[in-house]
Amino acid sequence: MLRRLFIRDFVIVDRLELDFAAGFGALTGETGAGKSILVDALSLALGERADASVLRTGAERAEIAAEFDVEESSALADWLNRNDFDADAVCLLRRVVDAGGRSRATVNGSPATLTQLRQAGELLADIHGQHAYHALLRADAQRALLDGQIGATALAADTAEKFRAWRHLREARERAEQDVSAMAREKEMLDWQVRELQTLAFEPARWAEDNQEQRRLAHAASLLEGATAALAILDENELAVSSQVDEAAARLRSLTDYDETLNEPVELLEAARIQLGEATHALSRYRERLELEPERLAELEARIEAVTAAARKHRVAAEALPEVLAGLESRLEELALAADPAALAEKEQAAKGAYDKVAQKLSAMRKKGAAELSAAVTEGMQQLAMVGGRFEIALDALPEGAMHGLENIAFLVAANPGQPPRPLAKVASGGELSRIGLAIHVIASTAGVAPTLIFDEVDVGIGGRVAEIVGQMLAKLGRQRQVLCVTHLPQVAAQADWQWSIAKESTDGETFSRVNVLDAAARVEEVARMLGGVKITDTTRRHAREMLGTP
Repeated sequence: MLRRLFIRDFVIVDRLELDFAAGFGALTGETGAGKSILVDALSLALGERADASVLRTGAERAEIAAEFDVEESSALADWLNRNDFDADAVCLLRRVVDAGGRSRATVNGSPATLTQLRQAGELLADIHGQHAYHALLRADAQRALLDGQIGATALAADTAEKFRAWRHLREARERAEQDVSAMAREKEMLDWQVRELQTLAFEPARWAEDNQEQRRLAHAASLLEGATAALAILDENELAVSSQVDEAAARLRSLTDYDETLNEPVELLEAARIQLGEATHALSRYRERLELEPERLAELEARIEAVTAAARKHRVAAEALPEVLAGLESRLEELALAADPAALAEKEQAAKGAYDKVAQKLSAMRKKGAAELSAAVTEGMQQLAMVGGRFEIALDALPEGAMHGLENIAFLVAANPGQPPRPLAKVASGGELSRIGLAIHVIASTAGVAPTLIFDEVDVGIGGRVAEIVGQMLAKLGRQRQVLCVTHLPQVAAQADWQWSIAKESTDGETFSRVNVLDAAARVEEVARMLGGVKITDTTRRHAREMLGTP
């Protein structure tokens, strides 16, 4: 569960450090005080995208850190170990966004990608925003919710992948049947290109060696002339350097008896004479080995020209020619298969069989899960003042299947007794949609793995007795998970195990968001404010105490 949240320079929060408790917690306050900002900050720590607009005015960077408990042998502990993050007793997610919109993330102190942050976030917290209900009107959101509820998200992704593979082969077969002559021409051209590159037998290592050898042979005459001239200067001319150094050393050596300080230059000259001798021998050996090889030079230049021409033809660097050859060979294999529609049809049928297998398994899970979720949401509707209402999940078969499976999924609802169920978007009013959506999300949350559930003003559009029931539902959920709820409803807040009040405060012309942890007396005042508005009377306080069950 969420233990601690640190926020600095985020929107109108300058600095907050909050310690969270277990159970059901309510976050209340006036509209615009910053209640949802806490949820937005936590969402950022859990991997939501961000830009520079989240920074507090004048700040250089915003920072959010969220600390969660890690249970031993949990899915989170396994994920941390698999991704080489320290799986300690806590999981610390940290996110920093600078004024340029760039962000950095860490998990337990180690750098993490945004994808890794999201993966960890999915195992830590499940956030339901106030606009989540409207997403339920979309078919893709309905399908995703059902698949998530029944644990079939991975199977649905596998079904989509196998559908794409099958359709690819189907389209290839159809093209093969429709345009045999065009493929024959392409195959002929590819055959010639592949043979040309295979004959060239290009090897990157050999290419470097050939270029080096070509440069040496192309300048062989200059190299020979240079080596010969150097040898003449060093040892072969009448005034050869070696002879003159020997003579200078001998003359100075004869004078050392008169002045020992000449020993040092004598030793240096003798060392120079030795090095000159080694240089002379090396140049002699080099000149003996150096040959003019016009035939070999012509051979190398012809090969280099052939490789260069091939690279120019395919518009790549010479080093990329092996990749070009591999691509041409792969395409040639495809065309060979395409030229045989029967073989292609066989592969297509095998891919269709693989798709049918996973899609049928997905359908079986959806059928069972749809019945269970329909019954549970229908029961929830009765509790939420929709007595006699009915919720159904229709699975409309698709004879040929689709990327998302063998059926379309539609959420249907009958808001009143005796009415036939119709699509959710066509029959639900704003208030009904809120109640149905809340029932769906509460029920779906019980099947999730996240230990922390966050509801951000999900009770919009309800009130009175229904609001009290919503509070009871969240309180019941809080006995199984940690539940945080941003709410304007006193009936919901009164059911919470603990409560915070969020308020705006102005200092030196700047506005900041502040969080107050409410004790029993302060909760009475806050719930009374939520009941009575600006003016709090003894009557509203008495009503607040009754709701809270405090004397």
